[in-house]
Amino acid sequence: MRIGEILAAKQHQDVLTVDPDAGVRALLGMLAEHNVGALVVSRDGREMLGIVSERDVVRHLHHDGTVVNNHVGAIMTGAVHTCTPDDEMDDVLGQMTHQRVRHVPVLDEGTLVGIVSIGDLVKHKIDALQFERDALDSYVNQG
Repeated sequence: MRIGEILAAKQHQDVLTVDPDAGVRALLGMLAEHNVGALVVSRDGREMLGIVSERDVVRHLHHDGTVVNNHVGAIMTGAVHTCTPDDEMDDVLGQMTHQRVRHVPVLDEGTLVGIVSIGDLVKHKIDALQFERDALDSYVNQG
């Protein structure tokens, strides 16, 4: 299965972004409001500047208790692992596992078109296994 198919099946297809000049307090509010673990950092919703996650906040909080008074651009991760809609789910899942990341922005010719989480990919793996199990069960019990 390709990443584009997973994006198309997602209930919420909008990519949540945050401006790099936004405050960390505003970021925390957005993460909580939308019940997500990361936001893509972008000024226009199309060009990705980075990603900022709960982990980024925690890591900076450990070193500097005043991180909540900072701005997103100061704590974001700039070197982001990305994928394209044409990438295979298993390849992206392997990349996420190897790189120890939970969110991968999806870029189409450099333009932000989506984001997939480890939860999105695991859900699709489980659904596929369930489908196979049901098909095998139906086949075995036809006799």
